[in-house]
Amino acid sequence: MSVDVEAWRGVAQEQDAERTAAEAPDQKATIRLRAASRALLASLLRPHKRALGVLVALLLLQNAAGMAGPWLVQLGIDQGIPPIAGRGDYTLLILLAVAFGAATVGEYATKRGFLALSGRTGQSVLLDLRRRVYDQFQRLSVGFHERYTAGRMISRLSSDMDTISELVDGGIEDLVLAGLSVGSVAVILLWLDPPLALVALLSFPLLVLLSNWFRLASAVAYRRTREKVALVIVHFVESLGGIRAVQAFRREPRNQQIFEKVNEDYRAANLVANRLIAKFSPGIRLVGNVTIAVVLTYGGYRVLHGQMEVGVLAAFLLYLRRFFGPMEELSQFYNTLQSATAALEKLSGVLQEAPDVAEPAAPVPLRDAKGEITFDSVAFSYRPGLVVLPAMDLRVPAGQTVALVGATGAGKSTVAKLVARFYDPTVGTVRIDGVDLRDVSEADLRRTVVMVTQENFLFSGTIAENIAFGRPTATRPEIEEAAAAIGADAFIRNLPDGYDTDVRKRGGRLSAGQRQLVAFARAFLADPAVLILDEATSSLDIPSERLVQRALRTVLTDRTALVIAHRLSTVEIADRVLVIDDGRIIEDGSPTSLVAGGGHYADLHTQWRTSLA
Repeated sequence: MSVDVEAWRGVAQEQDAERTAAEAPDQKATIRLRAASRALLASLLRPHKRALGVLVALLLLQNAAGMAGPWLVQLGIDQGIPPIAGRGDYTLLILLAVAFGAATVGEYATKRGFLALSGRTGQSVLLDLRRRVYDQFQRLSVGFHERYTAGRMISRLSSDMDTISELVDGGIEDLVLAGLSVGSVAVILLWLDPPLALVALLSFPLLVLLSNWFRLASAVAYRRTREKVALVIVHFVESLGGIRAVQAFRREPRNQQIFEKVNEDYRAANLVANRLIAKFSPGIRLVGNVTIAVVLTYGGYRVLHGQMEVGVLAAFLLYLRRFFGPMEELSQFYNTLQSATAALEKLSGVLQEAPDVAEPAAPVPLRDAKGEITFDSVAFSYRPGLVVLPAMDLRVPAGQTVALVGATGAGKSTVAKLVARFYDPTVGTVRIDGVDLRDVSEADLRRTVVMVTQENFLFSGTIAENIAFGRPTATRPEIEEAAAAIGADAFIRNLPDGYDTDVRKRGGRLSAGQRQLVAFARAFLADPAVLILDEATSSLDIPSERLVQRALRTVLTDRTALVIAHRLSTVEIADRVLVIDDGRIIEDGSPTSLVAGGGHYADLHTQWRTSLA
């Protein structure tokens, strides 16, 4: 059942987020988001001002070269081939042919130059954008990642980036050049023959109405397709990320049902967008063909009555093709433009997210940290109305090992997360060596405090690389020494390639206990002043636990440690035990004194001893 709920939770979160951007009742939020996307685009383009200037010049030259063709045809017909003279002006015809060839070569050269330069510039912009988004995802606090699903992050970095890349790779040229062509042709037509141009431009109001309808309708339709494809990605990632649980609980049919729903919604959204194109593109062609027929009829009448030259009519018809052709093509490129606009809005929304845990403007150095931890009247809530820690005062002297015990949800992990500054307290102050954690730089804090959780996440790569994650500059002997200190060296050397064995995806080649030992070695190598073990021995079997228990006495020496554990065998190595209930410390003392005191910890200890019998 949990898989089903989580899958739908991912879908619901994505729907809520997208609906906020696209359909929010408060239009100010949408306006702010669009303004932010424009500001983001400006900041991405700012370093490329010179290249953009060159690109604009190349587009103008390309458009001018393209516009010259029909005009040269008109000159050739009217002046190079006189309709009554017995022979034409061959010299002029040759000159016009050379000019036509030069215009064609110029159009080719400027187009090639534009594509080459725009490709380099576009890829630089995308490189910068991907870097910013990835850096932002890493900077954002744990709270953000707990509510923003992995599927949505992948959607931002893959689907949305691909859409923007599609526009950069060719759509921009087509869109801008189409606009230039339409404007240029309208001016040239008025210059060639105002009466005939006015007849041709009678269709302009209809084109404006049709284009405006398509712009408004497609903006909604294409944004909806971006929302729906994001839902497909979210469900795909969330479902297959938990494939073991899916198969273990035989949830494949239900997950398939969910996927069919989001996939069908995506298909339906695309059909709506396609129907718009099916109406707009033929509509533009119909208006264009009718206009050309009217122009040909009226122009032919004027030519027959000597009111205009045949060359002008020929050029007029050629220019009209250049007028309606780009407008018809715009329907194809507008999809890309709208999708890229929606994608840029989503990415700008991510980049606007402020970390819940902000880097201090003027950090206080934390040199040679000893590891004293102080909680001064600390209260904390994950969200309004859900108080986890009502008020906590606590002092942990440097070098002391403190075990936190209590029922699930009592607040033990919250205490650890506040010390690691994954969150800031709602009220009060958490200090290390007397310095407020809000005033400590991220680099100093991560060097001082290391947290090992029950997740024991390993990255793809070798065992040595995973241990060195704790200190990337460590040498191979230092890595092996750390592994030996916590009792992992023996099993590592028995693997096919020893320390060079690839752990595969998420450490899948290793058992849960082995992964935990590697995580311990990583923390030991980092050598922090404060070590937090959050249920870090929960995955170990009895032999592995005994190895770790012996190693922990060495690992915890001369450093402050917070140990969160349900196994009291781990708690017994602590100097001090805090029993937490509903976010309050209800017992505080050494393991021996608390057992003798007959309180809550004594009951837990008795139950544990009984379970071992």
